Amino acid sequence: MGYVLSEVKIKNQAVINASGTNIHPILMYIGNSSDAVEGTIFSITTSELQQADDYEVDEYIRVSANFKSGQKAWAYVWAETNGINT
Repeated sequence: MGYVLSEVKIKNQAVINASGTNIHPILMYIGNSSDAVEGTIFSITTSELQQADDYEVDEYIRVSANFKSGQKAWAYVWAETNGINT
């Protein structure tokens, strides 16, 4: 909750080459409790979480997020809107 789906221009050339674009979807923190992005919470291992961390580029940061279900889980969001890279 508090996030909207947006787009970010990434700089990592390897990811741009692999995906064919420098524009990627991203969660942007707005802070409005009425904003929410639908998704699925997965149970993963510590090793799988590390693989996800290794995969994400600098524009993304992993944060603990609150979900409408009442659960807390990790989410990758735009680093700039969370006090990083500003």
